[in-house]
Amino acid sequence: MQLLGKANKEMLEGDAPPMTPNIALDQMAKHSIDWWITSEDLPDPNNRVTLKNGNIQLSYTDNNTEAYERLLKRWTEVLKSIDCGDKIIPCSIYLKKKIPLEGVAHQVGTCRFGSDPKTNVLDLNCKTHDLDNLYIVDGSFFPSSAAVNPSLTIIANALRVGEHLIELITK
Repeated sequence: MQLLGKANKEMLEGDAPPMTPNIALDQMAKHSIDWWITSEDLPDPNNRVTLKNGNIQLSYTDNNTEAYERLLKRWTEVLKSIDCGDKIIPCSIYLKKKIPLEGVAHQVGTCRFGSDPKTNVLDLNCKTHDLDNLYIVDGSFFPSSAAVNPSLTIIANALRVGEHLIELITK
């Protein structure tokens, strides 16, 4: 769960029923509390990025959707329990949509790390098992996504790996 910036009527128009009056959308936007709700995608070797005829191809199948639906249902129950939203939008109405595949961001896990070269591309220090002197410190090393922005973890890992490299050089 994460609070978002304010919605505006233009943002709501795409999900609103046809012919919804602009004043209704404007009031909804002014009085809403906007949340981002997301859950983790589980690792799936069939979800991948490939290059075909010079074009990037994304192959993705939703998974872990049951957990997402449970999270959404529970959050809706919490909001209803505190009478949130019933002044302007009835508590039984919640606008929701998922980001389409074209909106991918924060993809991780393409070069997962671990101690077993049979199941991981990188060792625990983010060095490739098969190549000497190649370290990968972007989001690829994640075993899976934690359903949050991975930037701080990527930064912390890059610093950790950097310290490891300094130790190797100074030995």
